[in-house]
This record gives sequence, structure tokens and C-alpha cells, in this order.
Amino acid sequence: QVQLVESGGGLVQAGGSLTLSCAASGRIFSVNQMDWYRQAPGKQREWVSGFTKDGAAMYTDSVKGRFTISRDNAKNTVNLQMNSLKSEDTAVYYCHAYSFWGQGTQVTVSS
Repeated sequence: QVQLVESGGGLVQAGGSLTLSCAASGRIFSVNQMDWYRQAPGKQREWVSGFTKDGAAMYTDSVKGRFTISRDNAKNTVNLQMNSLKSEDTAVYYCHAYSFWGQGTQVTVSS
């Protein structure tokens, strides 16, 4: 069993920044297995960022150059630094690992 708890969402103006954190507990073998998804109102959940098996960061095209994913292996934590936020980044952001999901954290970007 794996538990994922997100934090750090909120309301920010366009162009601003937020940092999301996901703390994992339970049987996490590698934080490289943790990634971020988001779901905007009326849209399907989409993958945002994660790691390759070798630990390299990966991003969906729409956030490249603006978002940075990082991990703390000792703390089983993955962060998502989001800069230059746009209104289209508004969504509930979910942490995901294996077949488990966090409860989500709301990010709202006002234009």
C-alpha cells in the first residue's frame, strides 16, 4: 500500500509561481516511480511530469521550460516547481505512483 499526500496548491496570478509537494509513505521502491498529473475542469486527466527509469526529468510539452520536477529520495518526496503560470495551468494536480493517487491539490491561476 502506498499513500500520497500533495500540498502547495493555491491561487496565484498569471506569471506567478507555486511549488507542489508530494510526500509518499508505504512501499515506495523508487521516487522515480512518482509523477504528476493534472485535470482541468471538463477535461481528461493528463500527465504533466515525471522521471525516466534513469532518473531524468520529463515534461509534457506545454510546461517545458516553466515547470521543474525534483525529488528527495531520503524523504520519499517529489516536488513540482511551477513558474510563469498561465490560466491554462488551472487544474487539480495529482501525485501518482504505481497504481496509487493522491487526493489532489487545486491550482488556480487568475488572468
